[in-house]
Amino acid sequence: MIKSAPFLLVSLCLICFPILLNAQDQQRSTTIEDFLELKRVGSPVISPDQQWIAYTVTQTDFEKGSPETRIWMVDAEGGDPLPMTAKGYSASNPQWSPDGKYLSFTASRDGEDTQVWVLDRRGGEAQQLTEIEQGVEGYQWSPDGDRLLLMIRDRQENESDEPQPYVIDRLQFKRDYVGYLDRRRIHIYTYTPGDSTTVQLTFGDFDHSGAVWSPDGRKIAFSSNRTDNPDGNTNSDIWVVDADRGEIEAGLIQVTRNRGSDYSPAWSPDGSMIAYITNVEPEKIWYATNHLAVARADGSGGERVISGEIDRNISSPRFSQDDGKIWFLLEDAGESQLASLHKDGSNLQRVLQDEISVAGFDINDSFMSVLKGRFNKPYEVYAFDGNELKQLTFENTELMASLELPVVEEIRFNSYDGTEIHGFLVKPIGYEEGSRYPTILWIHGGPVAQFEHYYHFESQLFAANGYTVVMVNPRGSSGYGQAFSEVLFADWGNKDFEDVMSGVDYIIERGIADPERLGVGGWSYGGILTNYVITKSNRFKGAISGASETLYRSNYGHDHYQLHWEKELGLPWETPENWERISPFNDVANVTTPTLWIGGAEDWNVPILGSEQMYQAMKRLGLETLLVVYPGEHHGIRRPSFQKDRFERYLDWFGRYVKGN
Repeated sequence: MIKSAPFLLVSLCLICFPILLNAQDQQRSTTIEDFLELKRVGSPVISPDQQWIAYTVTQTDFEKGSPETRIWMVDAEGGDPLPMTAKGYSASNPQWSPDGKYLSFTASRDGEDTQVWVLDRRGGEAQQLTEIEQGVEGYQWSPDGDRLLLMIRDRQENESDEPQPYVIDRLQFKRDYVGYLDRRRIHIYTYTPGDSTTVQLTFGDFDHSGAVWSPDGRKIAFSSNRTDNPDGNTNSDIWVVDADRGEIEAGLIQVTRNRGSDYSPAWSPDGSMIAYITNVEPEKIWYATNHLAVARADGSGGERVISGEIDRNISSPRFSQDDGKIWFLLEDAGESQLASLHKDGSNLQRVLQDEISVAGFDINDSFMSVLKGRFNKPYEVYAFDGNELKQLTFENTELMASLELPVVEEIRFNSYDGTEIHGFLVKPIGYEEGSRYPTILWIHGGPVAQFEHYYHFESQLFAANGYTVVMVNPRGSSGYGQAFSEVLFADWGNKDFEDVMSGVDYIIERGIADPERLGVGGWSYGGILTNYVITKSNRFKGAISGASETLYRSNYGHDHYQLHWEKELGLPWETPENWERISPFNDVANVTTPTLWIGGAEDWNVPILGSEQMYQAMKRLGLETLLVVYPGEHHGIRRPSFQKDRFERYLDWFGRYVKGN
């Protein structure tokens, strides 16, 4: 990895030193309750005058049974943050009006549909700006501040208080958190504050996303799959619509014609070019690298991938105002970095890197706000002027200062075939050199994702309870290039299994892990790979498989991945051998590890069906097992009482079978 810009050293005055020592003397171990106290910071946006940064803070409301998000703002020079929205309802998507007088956001109050609200920065209560019957899905101010573009889903035609049957005619007919899909689509509208009506710009049986105004406010770029069969392919393109005349009157400009996904459009300052993210190998589905590309905004061509030599996933492109740079987030070997390229693809600069995770940023001329975190430090907002990085929010500083935080070490080792694998070792609180500890192999989801330098609560909790935690980025993970990820294509449970097992062996060889006290677990693909581990190895004393699949053909048409399955394994009635070959359910008789199966009852991402099947089989075989299903929950467990219950069960299961309590 290329190393660059040194980190800033922050001096602490001597008078504070005794206070810090006293705080350290009173540090305690991380508990489950600390998860509920964590504040999750996000969405930093800079005011037009660069004086303020607005952002969101999400905190769990245990009594209410759901998280609540509020909007705050902080002086760009630092100081006490100011609350902009009140307790009692959630607000999101903060934006500044172009004149800087108003801070807008979306919120749903009193059970009504989501609308756009505005706050006068000089004071006063928030005022509802839009009154869209079915609510809004997204919005953006026009450059002159006279209008907003709105993303609105079509109205339900037959609204009734009585339950109605689902009438389904789409190829892609369900989606987790959404439910059964109908023909209501998300279209682009413009809205002038004070008007009672909106102007619809796009039409047809297509969804639209990522809409952004051109710098002159005359056009809107967006992403949409407008092929004859949008459910049967991933061919979204970048399009441009006239902001005054719309699709019907003026037609659309097709900017890109790549057969894969093109999305996240960003205009150049002069409006002549659009930068975007592209997948040029759709047959490789999620294993293909997401590249940065540019094209001429008038649709005359010029499509060009400018990050082809980087071979790392790129996201969130933004043009600079004056020097032809395109800023973006770059995923690389356990980090998410802030980086830039010249618009011709030259001069890659990794501006913020070295053991960090950058989750988001905003840019105004040369001034930036950055959302940055580390393994032992949750995300906070920083100001960045290209040289100095200054922390502005301290939402979790007090909590983190009260906790004993584990030592985290980056590890590199060779897998069984000699491939170098990277990951993280989280040492237990009170770790002593030369002692062996009960060890948990915790596996990330995805599979195309990575463990990186962000605050990871599960590993913090396990370390506080005396476990070593091994967090491996096996083949299939992102952050290491397409070839590394693509190894997993149609071959799950092979090289990824070897890689995570090699990681455990490496920690045992170092004298840290106790080979007689090993546990394994994970969520989503982390649970799926756990299923391969327990059907291929009897080395683990306890396992937790969260939201996993096991008999893949039974999920065809039941989960929401029909297109991905077909591209990777073929149609299940034409190539059943592909599906059965990698299904860990077929090897369930090999399992000896006591296993907890756990998931959400309404999960259509990775349905509870797979956990039920494995639980049933293990129970029939007379093995130690337990099935926990959370009612009303989808792929991510959101209810605070269920989150607490899940962590309690993690500690209880591993404590009973790995530690032998």
